[in-house]
Order: sequence, then structure tokens, then C-alpha cells
Amino acid sequence: SRFCGMRFPRWQSSLVVRYVLTLVLIVLLASLALDGQASAGTVTTHSVLKRAKSAIAAQSGVHVVFVADLKRSVRENLVADVGATGGSESVTEGKEVLAVRVDSSFGYVRGSQSGLTMLFGLSSKQAKALGTKWESWRAGTNQYANLKADVTLVAVKALLPKSVSTKLSTEIVNGSKSYVLKWTAAASGSQPALANMLTLSAGTFLPTRATTTASSGVKLTTNLSRWGERVQVSAPPAGSIRTSSSIGR
Repeated sequence: SRFCGMRFPRWQSSLVVRYVLTLVLIVLLASLALDGQASAGTVTTHSVLKRAKSAIAAQSGVHVVFVADLKRSVRENLVADVGATGGSESVTEGKEVLAVRVDSSFGYVRGSQSGLTMLFGLSSKQAKALGTKWESWRAGTNQYANLKADVTLVAVKALLPKSVSTKLSTEIVNGSKSYVLKWTAAASGSQPALANMLTLSAGTFLPTRATTTASSGVKLTTNLSRWGERVQVSAPPAGSIRTSSSIGR
């Protein structure tokens, strides 16, 4: 939500990151509307995006590291292993900590007291009731669906922009040929102007790095590596799990 995105998070973050990510998601999720065909043998913005979408869909997983550098010198870090049907991630922002696990049957969240309230939106009473245990949601619930969207390849696909107004260039990055996509979003109301860049391997068409720089001074960076990794998620011990209803949700 926050893989770039990421993504990407559904939980509540700092006000600065929240309003930036809101606009980023509006711009990036337009990738789902890609259509049309590129001419044979011609590399265009659309043809690169089309190949990237297919390449991502064929993967079993990817390792994601997301960093948000805030203007007030606070850094938010997210490390995730994102799979096709599940995944896990850990988030830190100062003293706030949150961990997420999602498998085919349940989604789980655990964190520090401040992480549960500031990053995930629990009330102080609910966070205290949960303590150090994992809150769980069964597959089929809205919360499970939201968590799953954050730690599966759906979040990575959301890094792809729409082809219109996106500029394509070819560059050598770390010694390898890469496609670089750049696009912008104008300031709107209290939301800052955004400059976005997505780097993809020219050999695999898989994203390797995404950045968003806001005119407010916030910078979001997402690095993607270990494409094709097998993501295995272990459920927490039964004795450490609590349902949402048991903590007053």
C-alpha cells in the first residue's frame, strides 16, 4: 500500500506520509487500465508496461524494502516478502513497530502499543487488550482482504503507472540496461506535487526501484529484489492469537 508502495499500507501513518501516499495511490492504481498494442519491434512506454505487468504476474514472490524520509527527520521503514497469495511485512517509524502476516486462511497483526494505535489505528483500549499477542482475521473478511492486498503481488502491480504522460528512457543502472519510467502529478489543494520514477530490468521487465519525491520534502523509495523467491508464511502459535471481537473491535 504501501509496496511503493507500496506499498501502500492500509494502516494510519503520519499525516505527511498519509497525504502523500493517498495521491501516489490515485496515480499508480491507474495502471489497471492499461490497454492497446505497441507496434511490432518498437519499444514504447505501453509495450514496456504491458511486459512488466505480465512478468510480475508470472512471479512467485519478491523482497521489498520501502523507506519514507520525512521532512521532520523521521524515517518510516517497511520490509516485506510479498508473494502471490500471501506474505509478511514489518514496519517501523521511530518507536512505533508493526508486523503483518497473511496466509491463505488468516491475516495477523502485532505491534508495539504506539505502533498499534498510530500505524494501525487501534484505540488505546484495544491496543492494551491485545498486548503482545496477534490480532487475527479470517479469509473472507474486509480486513483480511485489505491486509492481503498489502503483502501480495497486487501491491507491486500498483507501482506501474498509466502509459499516458509517462516518459520512457533507457539507462545503464548498476552495469545493466534498464528501462526508466518518469511521470509527475500536479499539486492539488494541500497535497504536494509529485515526481515519480520507476526502474525496470530491460532483460526481465521486472521493477527494481521506485521513487516518489514530493515538493513538501518527503521522499519515498521502494527497492525490489530476489524476484522469484518462494514466500512461506508461518501462522503465529495458537496461544498468541486473539480475534478482533475479543479486544472490542
